[in-house]
Formats: sequence, structure tokens, C-alpha cells
Amino acid sequence: MPLTASIVRDAKGRDKPYKVSDAGGLYMFVQPSGQRYWRLAYRWAGKQRTMALGVYPAISLADARKERDLVRRLLAEGRDPVALAREEAAAARLAEMATFKAVADEFLAKCEREGRAAITLSKQRWLLTFAHPKLGPRPIHQITAHDVYDVLRKVEAKGHYETARRLRGLCGQVFRYAVATGRTDRDVCADLRGAITVPKVKHLAALTNPAEVGDLLAAIDGFSGYRVTHAALRLAPHVFTRPGELRQAEWSEIDLEARVWTIPAEKMKMRRPLSVPLSRQAVAILEEVAPVTLGSRFVFPCQGKRDKPMCENTLNLALQRLGFGGGRMTAHGFRAMASTLLNETGKWNPDAIERQLGHVDANSVRRVYARGEYWDERVRMMQAWSDQLDALRAASFDRTRRKLAA
Repeated sequence: MPLTASIVRDAKGRDKPYKVSDAGGLYMFVQPSGQRYWRLAYRWAGKQRTMALGVYPAISLADARKERDLVRRLLAEGRDPVALAREEAAAARLAEMATFKAVADEFLAKCEREGRAAITLSKQRWLLTFAHPKLGPRPIHQITAHDVYDVLRKVEAKGHYETARRLRGLCGQVFRYAVATGRTDRDVCADLRGAITVPKVKHLAALTNPAEVGDLLAAIDGFSGYRVTHAALRLAPHVFTRPGELRQAEWSEIDLEARVWTIPAEKMKMRRPLSVPLSRQAVAILEEVAPVTLGSRFVFPCQGKRDKPMCENTLNLALQRLGFGGGRMTAHGFRAMASTLLNETGKWNPDAIERQLGHVDANSVRRVYARGEYWDERVRMMQAWSDQLDALRAASFDRTRRKLAA
């Protein structure tokens, strides 16, 4: 006798589980707890099988009968409903793994395994926050070039042209990874070349006039802020590393006796370790700051948070305090300063200067033959550079004294 809605509704739990049958192999399985489950008994390839159709009351009697009829049609067509259900579940899982966000997360995890710098990964995750609201939940193979362009256009509309450019590049990387892993057929971002505004190149402010460099060094000498910031400001022109490399320097990387600072590859933009020869002046600055930062692994810890490195904008803010803001000088500008003045002397091999800047030769053959990396020349150069900085600072003090005496 077929079931009725009232029979299903009134079915109660008993001491043991029991079945309440409908027609066509459909029945309700009732647990002692009162939980009710829909089941379908059928035969496939000569064997008795049971298929779960859902839980009552989420699946009503009418819904269960529709599912039964669907299964019966599949059987009549010679198709195994259990195998089909497994295929659909696998397809759903694959679709979930193939959303733009899922592929992007997988791509970033790959970059992290490859040793990409933490700051680079952080910036990539930040860039993707502009794309995820619109693209994140969508299957990547369904996303068109126009969909990506809509995201980029919103970033562009705020005047963030460089952000839009970088986001297009990163989305392209995600799509190419999706192509390589079989989640889509092509990189639709390739169709967007020339579609967004090209940002004007902005060179980071730097002083390269010797007299102005001397005035900057004299001003740094008179800095009256936090001693650790003062030490970092004083050291920056002598080593001219990238600001992130300087502020994240650790005592374990520095050998004061051998007078060398070895920056590991994971902290370098070009993913190659860099050895920085330390001049007498650089060693003296480090010896002065050592007692101040005792107990921290960082040479220049954050004020009030000794387990963290100096904040990203600390040196730029200090330069502004000294009157060198407003596009005159930045912490990154010490690199351009050193590169310009060292090249102008004509005393040093340009390749030695480039290597000290941590630049990697684009020519792979040249890199092979530059394994010596001009170490001896770089040691001499870094000492001569520190001596030159001292001379420029002394000249600035002399000019100031002459002005006061006039």
C-alpha cells in the first residue's frame, strides 16, 4: 500500500529501526531516535542495491517519489544511478576547485613553496582583493576578458593606474596557471593588452648632487628622534640596500668581525643572496646600535615591538622630519644616490656596482661568467664610498660654518 503524507508525518521511532514502504522500491527508514530517511531499493547488473534519497522532512514524500521516478528512468536507459551520482558529486567538487579564487589561492601557495618573499605574497593577496568580489566565486573557465576588464576599470576609475596594471598581470598569471592545470583553455587577460591606462613612470626621489648629499648627511647627523631610527638613517647611505632589506636585517646575518652582512635569498627581490661588505663606518654604526637593540633578533626593531622589524614608512617619515620630504628624498633614494655618484667617479666596474645593488644580469650567459661577483673590488668600493660620504658631510659642515661666520 502506497504511503500517504500523514503516514510519513506520524511515523515514530521504535525500539528497533524499521521500514515503511511506498511503491516502486521506495521506502522510509525510521531510526529509534525518530530520524526518517528515504531509501530506494533497485537491481543493477543482477545485484540488489540501495540508494539514499535524502532526509525527511527536508525531502517530502512527493520529492522522494520524483527522485524514484528519475532513477527508474535512468535504469530503463541502462545507466547506473549510483555511478552517475558519484560523477555529479565529483564534477561539483571539481567546479568548486576551479573558481577564480580557488585557482588564485592555489597559485599563491605554489609561489610560497617556491620561496617567494613574504612581502611579495602579501602584495599579491592585496591586489586580488580587488578581483575576488566579482571574479572569486565564478568558475574560471566561464570568466571572459570583459569580466576582468570591468574589475580593472573600477580600479582605474579611482586613478590607481599602476594598481590596475599590476592586477592585470597577476590575473594573467592566475589564468595561465589555470591553463596549465586543466581548469581553463586560455589566458583571457592576453586580450586586455593596451586596454587600460599606462601609468607614467615615477622615479623615487633621490639626491644625486654632491653638495645636497652632504647637506642630507649633515642633517641626518643632527636627527633627534628614536636612536634606532637614527642608526638606520646613518647606515642606509653606506650600504644602499633596499629599504625592506635594511629594516628587516637580523643580527644573525651580520658578521662584524669579518665585516660582512649576508642577506638571504628569501629577503631579496631578485631571489638571490647578497653579501654586503661593511666599511669601517658601517661597522661603527652597528656597534653603536647593538646595545640598544640587545635581545631583539632584528638590528632595527620596531619601537615598542622588539619582536618585529622597523615599520615600512619609518625612514621616509624621518627624512620628512629633517626637511627632505616633498619629493626630494626617499629611503629607496639612497640606492640611486650611490649608483649615480659611484658611476660618476669612473673608478669602479659598472658590473661591480650593479652586483652591489643586488641587480641580476638579464643575460644568463653573463651571469655564469660573473660568479666571482667582483668581491674584492666591491670591498674596496664600499670603503671608498663611505669615505666619500664622510668627505661630503664634512664639506657641508664647512659651508655652514663659513655662512655663520660671514
